[in-house]
Amino acid sequence: MFFSMKDKGEMAAILQNWPQSDVNAIVVTDGSRILGLGDLGLNGLGIPVGKLDLYCAAAGFNPTKVLPVVIDVGTNNEALRNDPLYVGLNKPRLDGPAYYEILDEFVNAVMGRWPNAVLQFEDFQMKHALTLLERYRDHHLVFNDDIQGTAATALAGLVGALRVLGKPAKDLADQRVICVGAGSAGMGVVRMIAAGMEKQGAMSPEDASSNFWVIDAQGLITQSRPNLPDYVARFARPVGDSTAQEGDKLLDVVRKVKPTILLGLAGAGKLFTEQVLHAMAENCERPIIFPMSNPINKMECTSEEAFRATEGRCVFASGSPQPPAEYNGEMYAVSQANNMYIFPGLALGAFLGQTRIVSDGMLMAASEALPKMIAEDDINKGCVYPRLSDIRSISAQIAVDVIKVAHAEGHVGKIPAQKLEDGEDVLLAWVKCRMFTPTYSSLAYLPPGIGE
Repeated sequence: MFFSMKDKGEMAAILQNWPQSDVNAIVVTDGSRILGLGDLGLNGLGIPVGKLDLYCAAAGFNPTKVLPVVIDVGTNNEALRNDPLYVGLNKPRLDGPAYYEILDEFVNAVMGRWPNAVLQFEDFQMKHALTLLERYRDHHLVFNDDIQGTAATALAGLVGALRVLGKPAKDLADQRVICVGAGSAGMGVVRMIAAGMEKQGAMSPEDASSNFWVIDAQGLITQSRPNLPDYVARFARPVGDSTAQEGDKLLDVVRKVKPTILLGLAGAGKLFTEQVLHAMAENCERPIIFPMSNPINKMECTSEEAFRATEGRCVFASGSPQPPAEYNGEMYAVSQANNMYIFPGLALGAFLGQTRIVSDGMLMAASEALPKMIAEDDINKGCVYPRLSDIRSISAQIAVDVIKVAHAEGHVGKIPAQKLEDGEDVLLAWVKCRMFTPTYSSLAYLPPGIGE
């Protein structure tokens, strides 16, 4: 469906035009930050369509019961505004309180008509993404895949990497992490990893925060940096930190801190230079290197560059697909930190569980479930995620774990609660039975003996 800011006051009525009376999942964008393409305005609708394709393929949502939405609030892309074939509003983007009034009306209208549906925010520009999530998450069944899905996928990959290194999940609390990128996605990942450290290592939030060094375009972020957003300030290094100072560049921080984990979420290209990767390998026997930016031309390094610079010793996963890497005649497995591992199963559990909200505990459950499903053969090869060919089984198990946590938190529906009380195997079987599976029958009936 298409909505625009000109529809203010009419959105609830417009929603009545959608022919399906039952909608299970909705993905909405305002087209402001389409992956690798920027501001596409109304042309961003392809992203919700593609995401819902994955809901159907990976988690068994019925394709007749999903709704892709784009909300047209103008575009700051002048090339689009000057294009006579562009069908969106020929206006700069709406901003400020008026923007949130439009989104408030949409969310209230869509959740009013389909109160049990899962609503996913997708590809909203950074300055609005976190604000919108915090605005609705405590009273609507909503989540943001760019922030929460990426974060849960990253944490799952790090626990998988620890498995590759022969270490338990509790050793996450002992890691020193450099994160390059302080936007909503980067800080979402940092917050999620810190929460994992608190849980696995029984740490305080302050102790968990001390394991991070966050770098943006201006260098290392410390508490001396003015006007830091709250979600960044918690992870700013204290003034007078002996390990590094305000504005230090990535290579200097790597040399001083001697990190065990290097994360890339800046979307600024080849920031993990050969020097940086060499420094990682000099100070850590098996460094964990995750260049998670998308698409490929925004990645911090390639798999080949990482394995060559670390002499084949790194544990590697990337946000964009990468081929297996060769070093000294040996092939090394490469994993992709694909949000598809998390968001379909998370949405399935939230919808079937009638959980009313998507809590941090549910996200943590999804993240913890994923690395447990990596086969031992794949662990031995260096894979930090399970095989995508098993995605429907993965999504079903994640849904079960999400429902279990929602039940423990006291916000699960009556039917899934009863299934869980009958046993986890019963709940898993029920989830799988509720997943849509396409079946194809003959279009024309042929009597026996004809055409055989």
